[in-house]
Amino acid sequence: MDSECYPALIVPAIGTWPRFDSPLRLGVMASGTGTNFEALQSAIACGDLDAQIRVLVVNKAGCGARDRAERLGIQCELRDHRLFASREEMDHDLVRTFQNEGVEAVVMAGWMRIVTPVLIDAFPGRLLNIHPSLLPSFKGMDAIGQCLSSGVTVTGCTVHEVLNDVDAGPIVAQAAVPILSDDTRDRLSRRIQVQEHRLLPWATALAGQRWRTAAATQG
Repeated sequence: MDSECYPALIVPAIGTWPRFDSPLRLGVMASGTGTNFEALQSAIACGDLDAQIRVLVVNKAGCGARDRAERLGIQCELRDHRLFASREEMDHDLVRTFQNEGVEAVVMAGWMRIVTPVLIDAFPGRLLNIHPSLLPSFKGMDAIGQCLSSGVTVTGCTVHEVLNDVDAGPIVAQAAVPILSDDTRDRLSRRIQVQEHRLLPWATALAGQRWRTAAATQG
């Protein structure tokens, strides 16, 4: 049984994609293969997500996300966390990078580092993360392993706003994925990832509506 054999439950359901007076100006952060980063760009390229990725930041020189950025023609900046004296120092550098590129919101698309209030406070309510569980269940590392050990029959993925507490911010959208009797960590991870690629662009668009409405209200 694969992901095409059942309908994924996405809440809020994917419907009409919002349009904006000007495209959302996004910064993206990634540490791994970059499939969620590419899913965002694919949604932009096909006209669904009304946005522009101004810059991708990676923290590993050899990560797949960097290769994807080069192939897609998107600016990519390396910020090796090992070269900074503290998390706060690195986050100050990230804030400068995003501000220099005119970024209005940041999407953590597989960023495997804890961020600090330096970055969170620079983009209040405009810093998103995707996590491979139905939060608030299975926060933190190895969420897929946690859910398999727990005996639950449904898991999924969540896009949420980032707060100081790990995986604790307001939920923007979620997708449910059933756990099958013969699931391994790898099989379940692949099925969750399929839904992450659908969920992250949609959740970014929904959050963008809130950002732009709030900005218009504030004048």
